[in-house]
Amino acid sequence: MVVDSRMAPDGQTGFPSDHDRVQAKSKGWLTQATSIWVLALGFVVLTIFAAGPLRVWDYQLNRRWLYLFNPDLVWFTQNILDSIAGQAVCMPVLAIVAIVLARRRQSWRPIGFALAAEAAFFIGIGGLKILLARPATTLHDPRFFQGGLLEFGDRGISFPSGHSAEAVLIYGAAVYLIAHYSGASRRLVHILCWVVVAISVNSVAVSFLLGWHWATDLLGGLIAGGLFLRILVQCDRQTRYRWNRMDNFTATSS
Repeated sequence: MVVDSRMAPDGQTGFPSDHDRVQAKSKGWLTQATSIWVLALGFVVLTIFAAGPLRVWDYQLNRRWLYLFNPDLVWFTQNILDSIAGQAVCMPVLAIVAIVLARRRQSWRPIGFALAAEAAFFIGIGGLKILLARPATTLHDPRFFQGGLLEFGDRGISFPSGHSAEAVLIYGAAVYLIAHYSGASRRLVHILCWVVVAISVNSVAVSFLLGWHWATDLLGGLIAGGLFLRILVQCDRQTRYRWNRMDNFTATSS
């Protein structure tokens, strides 16, 4: 395999329609709202509030809601719905997408991006969980720096939620690879983006209804997952651009 320097076309040629202008404007706002600095600031602000005034709300909202209202759904929710955002499901999905696209494009880049996404989850998200050391709901203490991996195991590293972070980061990485390393249509990519949104909402709802996480854990996981995904996307775009310039320079020189 070789490094793939082919770039997707920037867009359609010709005069943009009113619909295209609206889409471009909406995309511009979305890009700004999900920029690295906005997401990083959002995570810091949420963490500060979760460690302070939102602790009361976290404690009051924490219930095993599904056990109270419909215990018959607990098994399905816990063993089926919750597994969608788990490593046993999302990691093979990302691996299959990366391997297939790598073979088709004769490039190692999709595999490298997938490995970087996994590293971002274990090192980035995992590092935040260990650093902030927030006890899980089962320990009835929403304060930060009161838990710890060594003392409580996975019950001592609740913030940010790993499942909600995976839903955004891992599935988002798979959609990014499909969007930029395959010939998928805009419509298909748009649908896949909504699938990621649905998986993320499912992850948050399941953990909240089962009482496995504080509410701010789940929000923090979404933001943190989006932050690391945005960092990876930015790095991949920059390296693709550099390789493209190098190849053009080489072709011109020869």
